[in-house]
Amino acid sequence: MSTTTSVSSTPSTNAELMARRRAALPAGLGQTHEIFVQHADNAEVWDVEGQRYLDFAGGISVLNSGHRHPAVVAAVQAQLAHYTHTCFQVLAYEPYVALAEKLNARAPGAAAEGEQRIHWKSFFMTTGAEAVENAIKIARAATGRPGVIAFGGGFHGRTLMGLALTGKVSPYKKSFGPFPAEVYHAPFPSPRHGVSIEDSLYAIEHLFKADIEPSRVAAILLEPVQGEGGFHIAPIEWVQRLRQICDQHGILLIADEVQTCAGRTGRWLACEHWYEHAGIAPDLITMAKSMAGGMPISAVLGRSALMDAPAPGGLGGTYAGNPLACAAALAVMDVFESENLLERATKLGKRLRSGLGALQTLHPCIADMRGLGAMVAIELGRDGNLLLPDADRTRRVIAEAARRGLILLSCGADANVIRLMVPLSASDAQLDEGLAILGASLEATA
Repeated sequence: MSTTTSVSSTPSTNAELMARRRAALPAGLGQTHEIFVQHADNAEVWDVEGQRYLDFAGGISVLNSGHRHPAVVAAVQAQLAHYTHTCFQVLAYEPYVALAEKLNARAPGAAAEGEQRIHWKSFFMTTGAEAVENAIKIARAATGRPGVIAFGGGFHGRTLMGLALTGKVSPYKKSFGPFPAEVYHAPFPSPRHGVSIEDSLYAIEHLFKADIEPSRVAAILLEPVQGEGGFHIAPIEWVQRLRQICDQHGILLIADEVQTCAGRTGRWLACEHWYEHAGIAPDLITMAKSMAGGMPISAVLGRSALMDAPAPGGLGGTYAGNPLACAAALAVMDVFESENLLERATKLGKRLRSGLGALQTLHPCIADMRGLGAMVAIELGRDGNLLLPDADRTRRVIAEAARRGLILLSCGADANVIRLMVPLSASDAQLDEGLAILGASLEATA
């Protein structure tokens, strides 16, 4: 006697699906918007009730090339006709190697000549947290040292090592300790919030005196633009000093580009800005999110000698560098070239800042507006005071915007920053429509 299991037809409302979600999923998973998506295209999504939204969240900066880009869909479909999984360490496949070659060629210094040329190697994992953890493994293997210095406000994943590195307790680290040892934090420079470059550097020197000698530090880890931390940009002068500290003490510099990668800042990698302005390159780079247009893949890039430090078998994972994700990532890189998305990111960022600047003159609650390329955010403070963060207003603005058809996300240590991660492929008309909804939402919540 055979038994079949039937699945009921999908409920037609968001409320019904949310009821099922609450019954089946843990509360700790969280939910920003009680909306269930039925269909998505480029910068737009439609829910199960047929309502259209502009998506300025991008799956937390995963969709720089837009929802379901035709070239990415075609690449995944073509790969499906051949194979979906072998585990690269068991049976290799060419898309993995081709993707590594293309990423290595795009890394800072790869095109330089003579002694200035940097030879990069790379490999793939599945998530950003895995990439960060593997970068730490490589740094420890290459230096023989245990210590890592990260920064307040940084976000580096939800695994235990990722949480140890993350510089924000609630909600990420709360109740999950103890965390891996030998991780230390210094403040990230933000002069408008009272932390100067010198303050941050002094804190590192204090760590060397009070907590861990520099000869035991394997790496200093930072985001070129903090993502969850509130879109704070790492000042070039500060990065120069960090590079000097690292070179002086034999410490590796790691750029966590999980959220900044794939063109969000107007460069394929945000650390390219460092190289262009000051000739600075990190030793290791982590990538994920937008590099494959929604398919799960992450990468670690590093200077060749460092990447060869772990013994064979020390790196890898069962699903790491999945063939479908590799095919999607290759297609995304082609799309960036064919559609000039890096140039588009720069133009889109200027249009965003102009529109947000106009809103700032109308709404004093916008205490600050900042960004690099198309990685732009506004910070809300009571009476426009950055020292009085307004998380409640931020929540209400985001909820009102969703009601009006615009998906936004907050971030920042005080949950008072609204980040705009509109797909780089969005039209000017869609961008202006989203800014108009944001303005109306600020007005409605005053």
